[in-house]
Amino acid sequence: MMGVSGSGKSLIGAALAHALGIDFVEGDEYHPAENVQRMSRGVALNDDDRAEWLRSLAARIRAAQDAGTGLVMTCSALKRSYRDILRAESRELRFVFLQGPQALIAERLAGRRGHFMHPSLLDSQFATLEEPSPDEHAWVCDISESPQDLVAALVARATA
Repeated sequence: MMGVSGSGKSLIGAALAHALGIDFVEGDEYHPAENVQRMSRGVALNDDDRAEWLRSLAARIRAAQDAGTGLVMTCSALKRSYRDILRAESRELRFVFLQGPQALIAERLAGRRGHFMHPSLLDSQFATLEEPSPDEHAWVCDISESPQDLVAALVARATA
Protein backbone atom coordinates (compact mmCIF):
# COMPACT_ATOMS: atom_id res chain seq x y z
CA MET A 1 0.00 0.00 0.00
CA MET A 2 1.56 3.28 -1.06
CA GLY A 3 0.58 6.92 -0.86
CA VAL A 4 1.10 10.04 1.16
CA SER A 5 0.53 10.12 4.90
CA GLY A 6 -3.17 10.10 5.68
CA SER A 7 -4.23 8.35 2.47
CA GLY A 8 -5.44 5.28 4.37
CA LYS A 9 -2.56 2.85 3.91
CA SER A 10 -2.80 1.34 7.38
CA LEU A 11 -6.59 1.06 7.42
CA ILE A 12 -6.89 -0.40 3.91
CA GLY A 13 -3.74 -2.51 4.21
CA ALA A 14 -4.76 -4.16 7.48
CA ALA A 15 -8.25 -4.88 6.17
CA LEU A 16 -6.88 -6.28 2.91
CA ALA A 17 -4.38 -8.53 4.69
CA HIS A 18 -7.14 -9.80 6.98
CA ALA A 19 -9.47 -10.48 4.03
CA LEU A 20 -6.71 -12.37 2.20
CA GLY A 21 -5.53 -14.23 5.31
CA ILE A 22 -1.94 -12.99 5.00
CA ASP A 23 0.49 -11.01 7.14
CA PHE A 24 0.21 -7.25 7.52
CA VAL A 25 3.33 -5.13 8.03
CA GLU A 26 3.04 -1.51 9.14
CA GLY A 27 5.97 0.11 7.38
CA ASP A 28 6.06 3.03 9.83
CA GLU A 29 7.22 0.61 12.52
CA TYR A 30 10.47 0.13 10.60
CA HIS A 31 11.48 3.80 10.71
CA PRO A 32 14.64 4.46 12.73
CA ALA A 33 14.04 6.54 15.87
CA GLU A 34 15.79 9.52 14.28
CA ASN A 35 13.26 9.56 11.43
CA VAL A 36 10.33 9.43 13.82
CA GLN A 37 11.79 12.31 15.83
CA ARG A 38 12.32 14.40 12.69
CA MET A 39 8.81 13.83 11.38
CA SER A 40 7.19 14.50 14.76
CA ARG A 41 9.00 17.87 14.80
CA GLY A 42 7.68 18.63 11.30
CA VAL A 43 11.00 18.02 9.52
CA ALA A 44 10.64 16.32 6.14
CA LEU A 45 12.78 13.28 5.40
CA ASN A 46 15.18 13.24 2.47
CA ASP A 47 16.46 10.33 0.40
CA ASP A 48 19.35 9.67 2.81
CA ASP A 49 16.97 9.62 5.78
CA ARG A 50 14.77 7.07 4.05
CA ALA A 51 17.57 4.73 2.87
CA GLU A 52 17.87 2.56 6.01
CA TRP A 53 14.08 2.39 6.33
CA LEU A 54 13.67 1.24 2.73
CA ARG A 55 16.40 -1.39 3.15
CA SER A 56 14.58 -2.73 6.23
CA LEU A 57 11.31 -2.96 4.35
CA ALA A 58 13.03 -4.60 1.40
CA ALA A 59 14.52 -7.23 3.73
CA ARG A 60 11.03 -7.98 5.09
CA ILE A 61 9.72 -8.34 1.53
CA ARG A 62 12.62 -10.68 0.71
CA ALA A 63 11.84 -12.81 3.80
CA ALA A 64 8.21 -13.18 2.69
CA GLN A 65 9.34 -14.00 -0.87
CA ASP A 66 11.78 -16.62 0.40
CA ALA A 67 9.13 -18.14 2.67
CA GLY A 68 6.57 -18.17 -0.13
CA THR A 69 4.06 -16.28 1.98
CA GLY A 70 1.84 -13.37 1.08
CA LEU A 71 2.27 -9.98 2.65
CA VAL A 72 0.56 -6.60 2.68
CA MET A 73 2.90 -3.78 3.65
CA THR A 74 2.43 -0.06 4.05
CA CYS A 75 5.07 2.29 2.72
CA SER A 76 4.66 5.78 1.34
CA ALA A 77 6.95 4.77 -1.58
CA LEU A 78 6.74 8.35 -2.78
CA LYS A 79 9.40 8.07 -5.49
CA ARG A 80 9.95 5.53 -8.21
CA SER A 81 13.51 5.03 -6.93
CA TYR A 82 12.06 3.98 -3.56
CA ARG A 83 9.65 1.57 -5.24
CA ASP A 84 12.53 0.17 -7.28
CA ILE A 85 14.40 -0.70 -4.05
CA LEU A 86 11.37 -2.61 -2.79
CA ARG A 87 10.51 -4.14 -6.18
CA ALA A 88 14.02 -5.60 -6.47
CA GLU A 89 13.17 -8.06 -3.68
CA SER A 90 10.18 -9.71 -5.33
CA ARG A 91 9.10 -10.22 -8.90
CA GLU A 92 5.53 -10.53 -7.66
CA LEU A 93 5.40 -7.26 -5.73
CA ARG A 94 2.34 -5.18 -6.58
CA PHE A 95 1.93 -1.55 -5.54
CA VAL A 96 -1.51 -0.29 -4.59
CA PHE A 97 -1.51 3.50 -4.86
CA LEU A 98 -4.05 5.21 -2.63
CA GLN A 99 -4.71 8.41 -4.51
CA GLY A 100 -6.81 11.33 -3.42
CA PRO A 101 -7.11 15.09 -3.24
CA GLN A 102 -4.80 16.91 -0.87
CA ALA A 103 -7.72 18.68 0.83
CA LEU A 104 -9.35 15.37 1.80
CA ILE A 105 -6.09 13.97 3.11
CA ALA A 106 -5.37 17.17 5.07
CA GLU A 107 -8.80 16.84 6.68
CA ARG A 108 -8.02 13.25 7.68
CA LEU A 109 -4.64 14.22 9.12
CA ALA A 110 -6.21 17.02 11.15
CA GLY A 111 -8.42 14.45 12.88
CA ARG A 112 -5.72 11.84 13.42
CA ARG A 113 -4.34 11.32 16.92
CA GLY A 114 -1.36 9.37 18.20
CA HIS A 115 0.69 9.31 15.00
CA PHE A 116 4.19 10.79 14.76
CA MET A 117 3.71 12.25 11.28
CA HIS A 118 3.25 15.99 11.67
CA PRO A 119 0.35 17.25 9.51
CA SER A 120 2.51 20.13 8.25
CA LEU A 121 4.54 17.59 6.26
CA LEU A 122 1.69 16.85 3.86
CA ASP A 123 2.83 19.57 1.44
CA SER A 124 6.33 18.05 1.30
CA GLN A 125 4.85 14.59 0.74
CA PHE A 126 2.83 15.81 -2.25
CA ALA A 127 5.88 17.72 -3.56
CA THR A 128 7.98 14.53 -3.36
CA LEU A 129 5.31 12.18 -4.73
CA GLU A 130 6.03 10.64 -8.11
CA GLU A 131 2.84 8.84 -9.01
CA PRO A 132 3.45 5.38 -10.45
CA SER A 133 3.88 5.39 -14.21
CA PRO A 134 1.92 2.94 -16.40
CA ASP A 135 4.93 0.63 -16.75
CA GLU A 136 4.88 0.06 -12.97
CA HIS A 137 1.44 -1.61 -13.23
CA ALA A 138 0.27 -0.21 -9.88
CA TRP A 139 -3.34 -0.61 -8.89
CA VAL A 140 -4.69 2.90 -8.35
CA CYS A 141 -7.48 3.38 -5.82
CA ASP A 142 -9.56 6.52 -5.32
CA ILE A 143 -9.61 7.14 -1.56
CA SER A 144 -12.91 9.01 -1.80
CA GLU A 145 -14.52 5.56 -2.02
CA SER A 146 -15.35 3.78 1.23
CA PRO A 147 -12.66 1.59 2.78
CA GLN A 148 -15.00 -1.40 2.52
CA ASP A 149 -15.50 -0.85 -1.21
CA LEU A 150 -11.77 -0.38 -1.79
CA VAL A 151 -10.91 -3.58 0.08
CA ALA A 152 -13.61 -5.56 -1.75
CA ALA A 153 -12.31 -4.34 -5.12
CA LEU A 154 -8.72 -5.16 -4.16
CA VAL A 155 -9.67 -8.65 -2.94
CA ALA A 156 -11.50 -9.28 -6.22
CA ARG A 157 -8.44 -8.18 -8.20
CA ALA A 158 -6.01 -10.15 -6.07
CA THR A 159 -7.97 -13.36 -6.31
CA ALA A 160 -8.94 -13.11 -10.01
